[in-house]
Amino acid sequence: MKALVQDEIGKPLDVLRLREIEVPTPGPGEVLVRMTTASINPGDFLFVEALYPEPKKPALPGQIAGNHGAGVVERVGAGVTIKPGTEVGFSYFDTWSEFAVVPEEWLIPLPRGMNPELGAQLVNLITAWDLLERSRAKPGDFLALTAGHSTVSILTAQYAASRGIKVISVVRRKTPDIDLLSYGSEHVIETSSPIGIRDAVLEITSGKGLNGVIDHVGGPLFPELVRSSALGSRIVVNGVLSSAPYELHHFDILMNLIEIVNYVYRYFFEPPTTDDRVYLQQLLAVSTILDLRVPVAGFFSLENFREAIEGTLDRPEEGKRFFSMRP
Repeated sequence: MKALVQDEIGKPLDVLRLREIEVPTPGPGEVLVRMTTASINPGDFLFVEALYPEPKKPALPGQIAGNHGAGVVERVGAGVTIKPGTEVGFSYFDTWSEFAVVPEEWLIPLPRGMNPELGAQLVNLITAWDLLERSRAKPGDFLALTAGHSTVSILTAQYAASRGIKVISVVRRKTPDIDLLSYGSEHVIETSSPIGIRDAVLEITSGKGLNGVIDHVGGPLFPELVRSSALGSRIVVNGVLSSAPYELHHFDILMNLIEIVNYVYRYFFEPPTTDDRVYLQQLLAVSTILDLRVPVAGFFSLENFREAIEGTLDRPEEGKRFFSMRP
């Protein structure tokens, strides 16, 4: 089988190699998945560079890259209940390959015929849903989403719009590739605009401020969002796209009763529990009913991995890129 493999730690384009290796055999409790689609995410690059904590570290040499994807159950090991032919999505290891062995507990059965661009990135569907829940935004509230062009923010905007929440997407600059107003946002604020964030927010909200924020950026933008928030708002921190430091006075938080909480993907370290299965099926059902959409920049073969990764790194605003292993 073909797979993208690394033997050392480094930047993806420096250390990943396309190789022909043997198809693995599932052991007890394991499943062999014939991969159909795998998403390319910033987190996949962090894994290749060994920037995640244990146990999310590459096992060298010979680590297959990729942490998220979808496929069809090909074979099962002893003690497995899931049936061959079942379409599944998962977040684990080895997804940038034609086959992957995955412990059954990590697999999430997909609705038959689910769009590959959604099934291959359940991490983003689940994250978007959880972030919205954690924000506690209510119908009629103004909710700001930073990194507005990111897949997570675009999915969050659609979930929020379905609940009557007014979404304000915050981006560096608008792009002709993605019209955020067609993905659930009611307003778009550009940080490159001469109009400050706070002034733009107050104009949109008629002076009321933000009821909630989901921030994937950090940096100097964060205190601007805090100072643009209404009394009693909640800010959910989920990313650090900016490594720049910032200054924030406790007074801005204390006297405005602002609550700041964090979120880490719920299945980052542990697989779904038995109790989670009902939640996951409900989420997938709602996502199917809403007919969620994500901007797609393209599907790439494993052979064209350099083009796919370069595009993800250099032009993420064009949309999500995927590896397709379909024949």
